[in-house]
Amino acid sequence: MSDLAWFFAMAACLKLLLIPCYHSTDFEVHRHWLALTSSLPLRQWYSDLSSPWTLDYPPLFAFFEFLLSLPASFFDPSITNLHSHNLSSPSAVLFLRLSVSFSDLILLLAANLLSAPFPSLRRRITLLLLIWSPALLIVDHVHFQYNGYLLGIFLLSLALLAQGRDLLGGIVFAALLCSKHLFLVAAPVYFVYLLRHYCRGGLWTGTRRLLTMGVAVAAVFAAAFGPFVYYGQIQQVFRRLFPFGRGLTHAYWAPNFWVFYILLDKGLAFILAKFGFSIPTPMASFTGGLVGESSPFAVLPQVTPVVTFLLVLLAMSPCLVKAFFNPQPKHIVRWVSYACACGFMFGWHVHEKASLHFVIPLGIIATNSLDDARHYFLLSIVSCYSMFPLLFEPQEYPIKVLLLVIHAMLMWMGFSTYFSQRTNTKGTKGNDPKDHCKGSELIGYVGICYLSGFVLIEIWGQFLHPYILGNRLPFLPLMLVSIHCAVGMMYSWAWQLRQILRYT
Repeated sequence: MSDLAWFFAMAACLKLLLIPCYHSTDFEVHRHWLALTSSLPLRQWYSDLSSPWTLDYPPLFAFFEFLLSLPASFFDPSITNLHSHNLSSPSAVLFLRLSVSFSDLILLLAANLLSAPFPSLRRRITLLLLIWSPALLIVDHVHFQYNGYLLGIFLLSLALLAQGRDLLGGIVFAALLCSKHLFLVAAPVYFVYLLRHYCRGGLWTGTRRLLTMGVAVAAVFAAAFGPFVYYGQIQQVFRRLFPFGRGLTHAYWAPNFWVFYILLDKGLAFILAKFGFSIPTPMASFTGGLVGESSPFAVLPQVTPVVTFLLVLLAMSPCLVKAFFNPQPKHIVRWVSYACACGFMFGWHVHEKASLHFVIPLGIIATNSLDDARHYFLLSIVSCYSMFPLLFEPQEYPIKVLLLVIHAMLMWMGFSTYFSQRTNTKGTKGNDPKDHCKGSELIGYVGICYLSGFVLIEIWGQFLHPYILGNRLPFLPLMLVSIHCAVGMMYSWAWQLRQILRYT
């Protein structure tokens, strides 16, 4: 059996074992979207209010849901009944769980294309990082979403760009944007890279290629959004896609830059109040578990969507400059991953799940060097742990812990073996003595101390907090998770920026 088939078979078996697990409200969201797209005419998809779970993904994903609804109606008619609510029958759970696993085939295809040129051991490690990601298993196959399907399209686009097939890669990325608009954060890198790499040549050649790319991408958007333009629903579609009234952060803070901004504001407010200054009470609390339009800062300036947009663009500007002056396919994965990291760190109302947008692609280049492996080892653990609060029921606790621990062990063994063999292979082109790895060197003492913090946080949240504080300060365990993970994410972002400035 080939490596690809073996990895996919093992992943499929694990996904089948996870079918009976807890699922979040996202299960009902996607179940309702299946019913909505199959029961209502297209012109009502984005205006229907029969459920709180209104359709807020771009049209190509809505068409994807419509395609899933066709077999769903034969499997269990209640799945596509628009008047069914909170449906959790065994047949519905089985069908929707299997639909997520089936849609992962595009992730498998992309992983195969990306790892095909690699030597055997490196290929296995790459497949491990892409297909057996514990964070992806937690979010998609327990919590319930279709990130594997969307990330598969994303990786497929990157694979085509890495192979020099720019036109097709641009078309696939356009299809991705029409499926999940949060990938827009990578669009500036795609635009600059394709402009400078695909549209190169003389005036006639460059103009012809620019027009070809423009027409191809426009055709994708026309196919996706055209029907809603025809029915006069395009404004309603965009209102659903960009609901900026949700606030800067989610109820559970994503581990990004805004965690430190919030803490600084609260610290300054506390200190100023101690000195007798009158501090206005914020309209909403970040620790109250509420999501909505608010002015939550007491001391620091309020943050608007425009501010976050400008910060994201400013943060990714170094890789845009690199892509403009030296557009090389070998760097495209790193540049795009960094752009997604900028969106995660500085974006508006970011969810912790968005870290998958750069963690998964970075798995492609994790074996480029020992430095990349060290960074990925730490980053993937931080990303996965930041998603632990998604699974809050006791029966899933051993599952999420085992998924992370086993994956960390496999990464440790894989990276250590690969870089040891790479060092011992004489005459290998590009062989660097610095890439020698002895296990403990994979993370270092500072990294070990940082990762030990996760153990302490778990001990506090699971045992000490309920015993010492009882029902007081219920937000504290989640706050500790956000703060500690934000430290790791901030380090990862700075490390990626350093790599771009120094080596690409």
